[in-house]
Amino acid sequence: MEVNQNNNNLSEKAQRDYLLVQKAIKGDQKAYTELLDRYRDAIYFMLLKMVNNASDAEDLTIEAFGKAFKNIDQYAPNYAFSTWLFKIATNNCIDFIRKKKANTVSLDQNDDDDDKASTDIMAPVLDPEESLIKDQKLKLMRSIVSRLKPRYRKLIELRYFKEYSYEEISEELELPIGTVKAQLFRARELLFNILKHTTHHL
Repeated sequence: MEVNQNNNNLSEKAQRDYLLVQKAIKGDQKAYTELLDRYRDAIYFMLLKMVNNASDAEDLTIEAFGKAFKNIDQYAPNYAFSTWLFKIATNNCIDFIRKKKANTVSLDQNDDDDDKASTDIMAPVLDPEESLIKDQKLKLMRSIVSRLKPRYRKLIELRYFKEYSYEEISEELELPIGTVKAQLFRARELLFNILKHTTHHL
């Protein structure tokens, strides 16, 4: 992908992104990490507003970057990389919301979707069946985490099981915060891909 007249209409920031995209296509991992660092928080908070659930927003953020990076060679510089990335994230989130709503409706005993949806959102505690499913998923998660490479396993354990902050992980592992975030993203992506193929029956 060479620089051409198509990217003349891009802002200076967007042109810098485009150069990173070119490097990423050639396999430069630092370019992927820099693109991730630039947009991860913005994507996450946009998705959080859409789904109002931190865990879902995290998963959807991982999916968005995963899809974007997998298809990065399809990006064309007629518009900013950020525009392309946000469109992928938004469309993926809309699909997620539709599927979730469809699942809720199929389990609903009455047809008043609005009342049911508000009841679901306001439910303060898990019922016994939901608690059991959550426990099963947690056990499965720990089992899958144990199969990750040691450095990724340690990051996941510190962040999600011990609930360390990025700063605390940085101090514990003696790594720069930027490195912690990039490696933790890759660890979560590996974990998510394994979970996606393992937990479909739950």
